[in-house]
Amino acid sequence: MANDTTSSGVLVFGLGRFGSALADELDSMDVEVLAVEKDKDLVERWSKRLPVVEADATDPRTMEQIGAKDFGAAVVGVGTSLEASVLITGNLVDVGIPEIWAKAISNEHKRILQRIGAHRVVLPESESGTRVAHSVGGKMLDYIEVEDGFAIVKMRPPKETHNFRLADLDLRNKWDLQVIGVKVPGEDFEYGGADTIITPDCILVVGGDTDVLERFSQRP
Repeated sequence: MANDTTSSGVLVFGLGRFGSALADELDSMDVEVLAVEKDKDLVERWSKRLPVVEADATDPRTMEQIGAKDFGAAVVGVGTSLEASVLITGNLVDVGIPEIWAKAISNEHKRILQRIGAHRVVLPESESGTRVAHSVGGKMLDYIEVEDGFAIVKMRPPKETHNFRLADLDLRNKWDLQVIGVKVPGEDFEYGGADTIITPDCILVVGGDTDVLERFSQRP
């Protein structure tokens, strides 16, 4: 699903352990983020670090009040209350948010969220807020930090790489990145070689320094 959340921002609902980690990571990546939380204590705790609105997002009127339709993506981090999670997700679907992520606490909860329109549902036991932040914050489709300072990501290719061979792009020298492989829809995975051509619809698997990967993935 293509989107550009770097220009339109990300809404994060709920500042529990998952939501706060995700919102904090997005903010550190210089992604515009607005957190929405109804717990006054949590709002007070995080307001010194993040843009936070105290509001009950289960109320459809809240979406209009916070200008939800102007955001490119939203993450529902409310997991302890299934009802609240479902209501917030449904409100976001009604507003027409282009990309909706939601946290689930069980497989049944996950199925419900998918049925009402969440585009991606995560189970925190297998996907941390930090990892999701890198995915929702740009062109990255998946992010795995192998060790401090080095990661492997699955991402969409920046426009400047379209229809060029890897040898011509010389990303190893220009960016200090290694294209491990390329997956074109309908074709088998191909390990990155000098003659590999980057097509606009392909997916790249790239390894490198986390900061460099972040900058590379934010290019148009």
